[in-house]
Amino acid sequence: MGHDHAHGTPDYNRAFAVGIGLNLAFVIVEAIYGIRAHSLALVADAGHNLSDVAGLLLAWGASVLAARRPTPRRTYGLRRSSILAALGNALLLLIAVGAIAWEAVHRFQNPEPVASGMVVWVALMGIGINTATALLFLRGRKQDLNIRGAFLHMAADAAVSGGVVVAALIMQRTGWLWLDPAVSLGIAVIITIGTWALLRDAVNLALDAVPEGIEPAVVASYLASLPGVMGVHDLHIWGMSTTQVALTAHLVLPVPSNDDPLLARACRELHDRFGIEHATLQIERDESVGSCTVASAEVV
Repeated sequence: MGHDHAHGTPDYNRAFAVGIGLNLAFVIVEAIYGIRAHSLALVADAGHNLSDVAGLLLAWGASVLAARRPTPRRTYGLRRSSILAALGNALLLLIAVGAIAWEAVHRFQNPEPVASGMVVWVALMGIGINTATALLFLRGRKQDLNIRGAFLHMAADAAVSGGVVVAALIMQRTGWLWLDPAVSLGIAVIITIGTWALLRDAVNLALDAVPEGIEPAVVASYLASLPGVMGVHDLHIWGMSTTQVALTAHLVLPVPSNDDPLLARACRELHDRFGIEHATLQIERDESVGSCTVASAEVV
């Protein structure tokens, strides 16, 4: 039997604290001026930013919980809390989308004058704050689903604020009041598109699906190519958290031997080639193939 553990994930505590502080302050400013300017687009974006603050808080809390040590009752620690946070973040955003779309439909029916100049300055402030926050999570977006969610939300917010600026400038020149709710619906669409991928990946991880970027067939082929290995079965690959991947498998070998070097090599290469940080491999002898109750690919 062999196993491997790898530890150490980047510390984003400062990035979360700065991002939450900046965005919470901006939410207050944006909501106040959105109400004063009678701009649904600005108020909608404030609501979206508030949901992002809540999402950042969820992700931050989960990252702290995921770092806790295992216990006799929770043998993997609380690593899966980061998956739950990503799922909760996605659901929170979808609720915000529904609220924005509902208000936009009502505003189409009852358009109100908008103080476009005020909207432009507030939205420009949003572009700066959201861009700065997105850059805090730029480096970790490919390794962690929570960090990727934070980065995408902030980058989308910057783009949305840019859309608000453009709409306000056009309204100044044309008086087209319908542009305000139209931009609100555009915000809802952008959020939905960005959230769908986050929701899909979070649900897959919650259901122990193989994480994105890892091909089970390629991993099985690698294990089968190890010296002396005659077969591979009961292969499982899943995410213990949004950053750590685990694997278990049975390797069939023909005769008794010193398997420790083989297991050490396999665990090391599973980590280096596929990013699998926690691998547990069970050795079975050739004569036991027929007696293994989980030899079939359809048996868990």
